[in-house]
Amino acid sequence: MDKVIRIGTRDSQLALWQANAVKSKLEALGYKTELVPVKSTGDLVLDKPLYEMGITGIFTKTLDIAMLNGTVDIAVHSMKDVPTALPKGIIQSAVLERAATQDVLVANKPIDYSKPCIIATGSLRRKAQWLHKYPHHTVIDLRGNVQTRLKKLKDNNWDGAIFAKAGLERLRYLTNYLSEEKIESISFSGVGKDLDWMLPAPAQGAMVIVTLKNDDFCTQAISKLNHKPSEVCTEIERDFLKTLEGGCTAPIGALAEFIENKIRFRGCLFSLGGSKKLDIGTNFDFTSFKNKGTIAANELLENGGQELMEKIKKEMV
Repeated sequence: MDKVIRIGTRDSQLALWQANAVKSKLEALGYKTELVPVKSTGDLVLDKPLYEMGITGIFTKTLDIAMLNGTVDIAVHSMKDVPTALPKGIIQSAVLERAATQDVLVANKPIDYSKPCIIATGSLRRKAQWLHKYPHHTVIDLRGNVQTRLKKLKDNNWDGAIFAKAGLERLRYLTNYLSEEKIESISFSGVGKDLDWMLPAPAQGAMVIVTLKNDDFCTQAISKLNHKPSEVCTEIERDFLKTLEGGCTAPIGALAEFIENKIRFRGCLFSLGGSKKLDIGTNFDFTSFKNKGTIAANELLENGGQELMEKIKKEMV
């Protein structure tokens, strides 16, 4: 194990936390490692919504290039940021045990949801689901890393902002606080409420490690970190996403969960403004999970999803 595994990562605080977690796991197995932070386009450009930048791969493209040109050996990603089709020569080698999948609403003060409110998020999926539930609210765009978004929430007269619970937990911004969650930060103190009714992004809460296809040493090392249940659930969700989107970004949510030795899957597709909702739910045995995400997506497409996707594509031109 004389080879040093160079771990490529974005240089945001959350990405570095994830990379360090992988570093610790590899070193516990006896491997030598080195972190190589790389700044991504998604981190550098903060004045445009993600869907105007060509969201697919925006946070992973720089690391893909670094791997292909030999600057790094492996890359660690938040799996929901990774395109469903990986670049030629790069393969998925491990999905770590998944963290919380929920979205969380962070608020400066208690919210009266019956009144007009301003909610911030840069996600089409979160925006559509929020407006479907609260059509009298206004949703504005919010970009940046976790710390930047918390600071923007603090500095603006918004009622709340939506975050992934896993990211807040990994950065230790959430601790148990009665029936809700307390945000602990030097720059921000508020309350986070789980949005259990909101379906997450496919693979939300999961970390994935990719390697070069021809790098047997790193691929074998990384495969030892794989968590099979997390791999299976995220595969189902990403198959659902890949079949639905067809290269077009859309408000899509998906969640596969192990429940009593079975997998429960729920998926949804919304119109951009949240007025129209299509959803699907199914249960199946773990042993028959292959293609279940694709099958669910095709069923949704056959029951109004195709027309809705075509409308979304036209609206996003």
